Amino acid sequence: MEKLKLSLRCENGQKCPPELRRRIKASALAVLAAEEVEGPCELSVLLTDDGGIHAINREFRDVDRPTDVLSFPMGDTDPATGRYLLGDMVLNVDRARTQGEELGHGADHEISYLTVHSVLHLLGYDHVDEGPMKREMRAREKAIMAVLEPDARTEEI
Repeated sequence: MEKLKLSLRCENGQKCPPELRRRIKASALAVLAAEEVEGPCELSVLLTDDGGIHAINREFRDVDRPTDVLSFPMGDTDPATGRYLLGDMVLNVDRARTQGEELGHGADHEISYLTVHSVLHLLGYDHVDEGPMKREMRAREKAIMAVLEPDARTEEI
């Protein structure tokens, strides 16, 4: 059984580019390895835009604005498959492109970073305030990104 079953869906019925699927899966697998998650896992990802994520953010978090990524942890094991159900990730591809350009590392790096960030949330990390939890999460993101993209700049994380 594979380590990660990735269910990837593009909003509006668009076809998801295979390279995007590979990048998201590699990034999620890097988190699972770094966090020493045992056994097979499952992750559901929706790729959307500003409008799509804005609606989801408003409906589920009562926040009336778009964002870059949302994480909805499940944290349960599917008795039929034995897979650990990480949860759902909603990734704003438009925002990833814009942020990647603004930060000077490009959309691919930003998509990897947002995936790492989201999967850490799905595993229980949080950054509600500027305290130790946020510092720990940022340190984990940095360490995982250094493994994924050893030549990339990470000081903006």
